[in-house]
Amino acid sequence: MLAREQFTQFIIDTNPAYTAMDRIYLNNRIMALVGDDNHTIAETSDDALALLDSLVQTATVNHVVPDRFTLEELEAELMALATPAPSAVNARFWSDYQDSPEEALKHFYQLSRANNYIQTRAIAKNTQYTVKTDYGDLEITINLSKPEKDPKAIAAAAKAPISSYPLCQLCMTNEGYLGRINYPARGNHRIVRLNLGGRTWGFQYSPYAYFNEHAIFLDGVHQPMQITPQTFSNLLELITLFPEYMVGSNADLPIVGGSMLSHDHYQGGLHTFAMAKAPIERRFDLDAFPEVSAGIVKWPMSVIRLTSAHRDQLIQAATMIHNHWQQYSDETADVRAFTDATPHHTVTPIARRVGDDYQIDLVLRDNQTSAEFPDGIFHPHPDVQHIKKENIGLIEVMGLAILPARLQTELQEVRHFLLSEPNQMLAMHRPWAESLQRPGITADNVDQVIDAAVGQVFLRVLEDAGVFKRNDVGQAAFDRFTQSLN
Repeated sequence: MLAREQFTQFIIDTNPAYTAMDRIYLNNRIMALVGDDNHTIAETSDDALALLDSLVQTATVNHVVPDRFTLEELEAELMALATPAPSAVNARFWSDYQDSPEEALKHFYQLSRANNYIQTRAIAKNTQYTVKTDYGDLEITINLSKPEKDPKAIAAAAKAPISSYPLCQLCMTNEGYLGRINYPARGNHRIVRLNLGGRTWGFQYSPYAYFNEHAIFLDGVHQPMQITPQTFSNLLELITLFPEYMVGSNADLPIVGGSMLSHDHYQGGLHTFAMAKAPIERRFDLDAFPEVSAGIVKWPMSVIRLTSAHRDQLIQAATMIHNHWQQYSDETADVRAFTDATPHHTVTPIARRVGDDYQIDLVLRDNQTSAEFPDGIFHPHPDVQHIKKENIGLIEVMGLAILPARLQTELQEVRHFLLSEPNQMLAMHRPWAESLQRPGITADNVDQVIDAAVGQVFLRVLEDAGVFKRNDVGQAAFDRFTQSLN
């Protein structure tokens, strides 16, 4: 049987808008995308992605790729046929939700995987492991899932006209967008609409998920990231709608604010991060909020945990701490709220359900720079930037390192170095690699040595990003801050 015919059946089975009566129509729509039938490649498979590969190969033979579509655009357009319209996806989601929020999420997640919006095969390329530390098991990911840019595409992008549609990759106008050179195809993209604080927001899954059911909640309006009382209210509303999920927001200032500050959004999913498992180290009272339990979390960054069954008090307490932190300075700890009129303080908030209670972790952030640390005082310092130089955003704050793809090859050279083999190790890795040298490193254990060492570097990265350091002076300064809240 031809791949086209099998893919037609996949569309009929997956998209309730079509029945067997639509078979001829769908065959023709597929041919319109991949080219004439005379070059269709035969393929027998029960795997929709294998069929997709065959159709892309057909389109390549027919010069549809790359003359008319990029590979990614064609894949998305083919899978768009198997994806219900946005209105149908939303109707199904909220109908399922009435019976079970878990079933609604499960179906939407499965659809996003089946139609290849969630790039499962690309994600599988990532390197993932855990490293034990005094703060729990930190998770390490070397991110190989995002496709590398083709040099021809890069050259073409330089000549392409500048477009402002969509405004960014988080805008709702991405839904169904064909894509263009240097901008991802979104023909198979679907967004569930929901109401937060009287405004329309969207809910989708991340195409290059970093953890289980990695969800993105995005403002229906393109406006910058901001941490306000409404942020805390929205986070608690989301974990009321989806009690199994944790949901958090990146901070809203450069250096400490993740990689996307231009569009207000949150991230969440069905995953328990190491920070969520970390215990309260010291409790303190909030006199104005007797129904809220507060404490300092045992974590390399500076985290205040608030727990309460009362949403309103929790929102008010989080708002009070955020406002106070925005104005707070302590020169003994290099903590300064402002340089002239430039603000430096904000928080990274994370919300979750704990039984019937609501819980918010407030990670204190400070984006100062200095002559010694021009990239950021509370940012990965130069001696660890050979492993991680990028901003420490929400996901990493919680204990999951997203490390650059370059390390896949660079660490292989470190491996050769440690085994005294010929190597092309970069000079920036040498001091670190030399510190790892010791008797007894063999081909059988060298990978474990490197993995553990990378985990320790990530721990240092988190410590660097911590405002109140994990020493007597830093923790005394942290206590002064919590005492100043009353």
